[in-house]
Parts: sequence; C-alpha cells; structure tokens
Amino acid sequence: MKILVCISNVPDTTSKINFTDNDTKFDTNGVQFVINPNDEFGLTRAMWFKEKQGASIHVATVGGAQTEPTIRKALAIGADEAIRINAEPTDGFFVAQQLAEVAKNGEYDLIIAGRESIDYNGGMVPGILATMLDMNFVNTCIGLEIDGTNAVAYREIDGGKEKIETSLPLVIGGQKGLVEESDLRIPNMRGIMMARKKALTVQEPSGGASLTQDQKFEKPAEKGPVKLVDAENVDELISLLHNEAKVI
Repeated sequence: MKILVCISNVPDTTSKINFTDNDTKFDTNGVQFVINPNDEFGLTRAMWFKEKQGASIHVATVGGAQTEPTIRKALAIGADEAIRINAEPTDGFFVAQQLAEVAKNGEYDLIIAGRESIDYNGGMVPGILATMLDMNFVNTCIGLEIDGTNAVAYREIDGGKEKIETSLPLVIGGQKGLVEESDLRIPNMRGIMMARKKALTVQEPSGGASLTQDQKFEKPAEKGPVKLVDAENVDELISLLHNEAKVI
C-alpha cells in the first residue's frame, strides 16, 4: 500500500499572533511552526500501516523553503520520502490543486489529510482533493482499518460516530481520535539522522489559481474583567445576567 500524507506548516498554538501592513498580512517574526495537529494524527496512523502492513509513506506540503524543517520532522518520524511544492499556500483550492498533481503522479492508494489546518480552519482541502482525484472520501475520520483494498472508517457525527465501509483508493480528512494523543511520536536521534538522508523533492507549482483572497485579519476582542457575585446575592446575579450579559 502506498500512502500520501498531506502536511500543513502551521503556527504553534502557544505562539503570540500579530499582523502587519494594516492587519492584512500575518507576522511570522518570532513564531514557531509545527506540523498541523490533524495532519500529525494522520501521519501517526500511516506509520501504523507501515509497521503492520508494510506500507510506504510519502509526505507532501505546499510552501516555501521555510517549511522544510517541518517536513523534515515528518521524515524523522518515519515517512520514507517528502515532496515540497514551492509555492505559497494562498487558499484551499490552490493547495488542493497542487496536491492533486502530486497524487496523480504518485498513484497512491490512500491519501491522508487533516480535516482542517489550525491556522485558517478552512476545512476545504480534503474534500476538494477527493473530488479532483475522483476518489472515495471520508471526512472527520476518527478510525481507519484496511484489509487489502477494503477499508472500514469511523467518522465523528453529531452525538456519536458513524461506521463506513468503503474501498481504496481513498482520501480521508483525519482528526484527533484517528490515533490517541499518547501515540503521537517524537523523533529520536536516529530518526533525525536518517531524515537527512531521505529524499526531499522540490517541485514547482503546476499552474492553478487561488479563488479567494484575505482582505483583513482581526483578533478576537479581549475579555472583560470578571465580576464576582456573593453566593447569597441571587438578585444581583439575575440583574447582571439580564442587564449586562443580556442572556436572560
């Protein structure tokens, strides 16, 4: 089985986020970038298929040279080869176009993408990618088993989960639950050293165009001060909920 894991290079959630040029551009100064968490769950599941079923794993990302430490980490975790499409990931449609070209050339059986990246939270890429490739698609995937060309996937739905029986080739949009957080892997020294010898191919973008454009970024409003109400003063609590919070 040949697996492609799509990797997004995203800011660490602990980073302080700022914008420049009148809030029209993201300020990358001082920001630590990591593998998108939803993609990391997918990569870990792919490693399970590699170890249990002998699958080969390629990882791909759309981004400039600054993304290479992130994709090298994926190689250190255990991916066999990496592909970087040398373009800025301007929107989900453009990213899906570039990944679709990689997938067509690689003839993959299984494509694992995160259901969304934690920076823009667009949630578009896996579905668009599956449509472009005319592959079966399961989104919000929290479990996946493969036997030959048959696949059983579990996906999160409102109030529970759904079991889906499908077949390869398959695209999934993975998320937390695809593996447990405790199963996520930290590259060891041997993996880091081996990653330096693994192939990282840089490809130029294959045309394509962005269909959306960011106009302006805005931070959430700061939370107001907390008001403490005496446990015995129910009337004051009701007054605050009614007149200030306006929830009753």
